Amino acid sequence: MNKPIRTISIFCLVLFLALMANATYLQYFRSEALNDRAENQRVFDAAFSRERGSIIVGRDAIAESVPVDDQYEFQRTYNAPFKYAPLTGFFAYAYGASQLERTQNDVLSGEDDRLFVTRLVDLLSNKGTQGGNIRLTIDPAAQDAAAEALSNVPGDVEGSVVALEPKTGKILAMVTAPSYDPNKLASHDKASVDRAWKQLTTDDSEPMLNRGTQKTLPPGSTFKLVTAAAAIEDGLAESADDQVPGGTEYQLPQTSGDTGLIDNEGRSCGTDTIPFTQALGNSCNTTFAQLAVQVGGDKLREQAEAFGFNQDYLEDLRPQAKSVFPDGANEPQTGQAGIGQYEVRATPLQMAMVAAGIANNGVVMRPYVVDEVQSADLDVVETTQPEEFSRAVKSSTAKVLTDLMTYTVNDGTASPAAIPGVQVAGKTGTAQSGQDDVSPYAWFVSFAPADDPEVAVAVMIEKADIPRGEIGGGVIGGPIAKAVMEAVIK
Repeated sequence: MNKPIRTISIFCLVLFLALMANATYLQYFRSEALNDRAENQRVFDAAFSRERGSIIVGRDAIAESVPVDDQYEFQRTYNAPFKYAPLTGFFAYAYGASQLERTQNDVLSGEDDRLFVTRLVDLLSNKGTQGGNIRLTIDPAAQDAAAEALSNVPGDVEGSVVALEPKTGKILAMVTAPSYDPNKLASHDKASVDRAWKQLTTDDSEPMLNRGTQKTLPPGSTFKLVTAAAAIEDGLAESADDQVPGGTEYQLPQTSGDTGLIDNEGRSCGTDTIPFTQALGNSCNTTFAQLAVQVGGDKLREQAEAFGFNQDYLEDLRPQAKSVFPDGANEPQTGQAGIGQYEVRATPLQMAMVAAGIANNGVVMRPYVVDEVQSADLDVVETTQPEEFSRAVKSSTAKVLTDLMTYTVNDGTASPAAIPGVQVAGKTGTAQSGQDDVSPYAWFVSFAPADDPEVAVAVMIEKADIPRGEIGGGVIGGPIAKAVMEAVIK
């Protein structure tokens, strides 16, 4: 072979190898990044032309893909959309996906490795890839009860209800108000989707926000359960009948005047020491501010973190806002934190975990909402196994806390959650917003039956058409929690 031909041959070989290397790079190393690019129209077209799997609650699909006569072949449809949108999220052509539609996308689209056999069968039979299904832990009766009870709060309510199964961490109910209709974002009419997106994203009430997992607020007196746990663990009390600090007022250390003065807003909290039951039953600020100072900021933070504060723990429903207990709090700040104020902030899910941890003999289970992964033919591919998140307190401490909480329902501020014939444990909370033009936040946490808990509930009402002076966690949140607990324990 003469030199010119050899040169051309080598050059062609180099070009061929470069082409092969580039194809390999694009198909194997860059494929995921290219698929995720917003301007990749082919990927969106393929996704919308695929039979996406269903999201199932009980025996019913709350999200499914139904055949339609247009270029995309399937339309994503949400049943009972306002009730379940905070869980399902949306699946939109131009705006991607959220919540379970996003975190479980590989399963729902059929691309998950656990569905390999299904994909192989579809390929051999020349069928389009079918998505897998996910079955949720949600109890339909509990979800219905939470949605109805929350809707009965006067006005344009903003709030959330979360219920857990204490022994497993299963999320039995998660409802948010206001909510939205994800069907409007799943439409194949791009103009109408754009209008719906603009309306939803500019709404000051944030209807697309899952307040159960994504909104943190001061938890107020419900946090006194954490303070009580820390005090018992630290040896400041051993039983529900032990004496603890009381008093009508308490001046925080290193302070003077009204800015550091804690009072009980007229509740009966004695003048010196009082029984622990009276302190929690009447939600005595003076008691828990003093206990917090005695325990100390570091130990109180460690106790809060044992229940889940300052940590991520929800893996199948994202994003999750971290509940916060501040680091490095001084004595007056610790006193404020002990009654759920200062810089303490929590999601309803977090406060449900506090109640559930107490109910489960001090063990906090990791919360989860995806119970099963199924093939398109409803064969179970994987079942989620309950996982211990932490031992928050000793079982003896949990028993004392349960006694305190049952007293609070039977004889204290949490009486609106009482269920005839069932022993209920509960705690109220009313947290100051810190803004003159924003009403206090109403909280309520509970579990039942107290001797063998099946459900733990947290209720948070951020806004409602209720006079400022009448806002209270027991009055507003108690009946909601009661309805959810009754739905579970039947």
